[in-house]
Order: sequence, then C-alpha cells, then structure tokens
Amino acid sequence: MKIFNREPAVLLAFVAVVVKLATAFGLHLTADQQAVINAVAATLVGLVVAVMAHDALSAPILGLAQAALSLALGFGLHWSADQQSVVMSFVAVVVSMFVRTQVTAKVPAAPRHAAPVAPAAEPLL
Repeated sequence: MKIFNREPAVLLAFVAVVVKLATAFGLHLTADQQAVINAVAATLVGLVVAVMAHDALSAPILGLAQAALSLALGFGLHWSADQQSVVMSFVAVVVSMFVRTQVTAKVPAAPRHAAPVAPAAEPLL
C-alpha cells in the first residue's frame, strides 16, 4: 500500500528527519516533543493506511485522538488526568456512535417468534 506513491515507512522517516533538521537549525524542541511529533505522524499514517485498506477505523481514530492529546500536552496543555479521560471518553462515544451506523451483522438476526402459548388444561371430570 502506498501513500502519495510512497511507502508509509518512507513518509515516517521523512517526518522524523524533517523534525531533526528543523531542530538542528533553530526550532527549539525537546527530545520528548520530537518523540511526540513522530508518534502523532505514525498514528496519522496508520489511520490513512486503515482508511485505504477499508479496515476497521475505530482503533486508529482513537489512537490518533490519544496521540494528538499527547502532542498537546507535550507542548504545554495543562489538563488534569480527569480532563484528559473525559475528552477521550467523549471521543470514544462519538466514534462508537458513528461505527454503530456502519456495522452490519454477517449473519441475519434470528426471527422473533411469538411467545409460546401454554396448552389449555383439560377439564377434570
């Protein structure tokens, strides 16, 4: 599978080298910030590959949201663990709401029959 006629690994290597090059020539990024940028790039490429392969998308979307949150935290976002978990829960619910409308069962549901009727009692004589 190719993205822009390139292998995904080549694109990720390019992003990593661009980040290192920019840092070497004046962009002030810590090693942690560089790592988070590369992690977000890897997650984004994973999502693109999943979309192109028509694969399940909920896990890559959630991974991208988590990576983006990590990126924001790495660059100074000051959210508590509770705030982070609420945001990730919201993202998970939104993704689940979308996925629910897209999924169909491979096997049709069993037909629902009327409840069985108890046989009439025979008269006692």
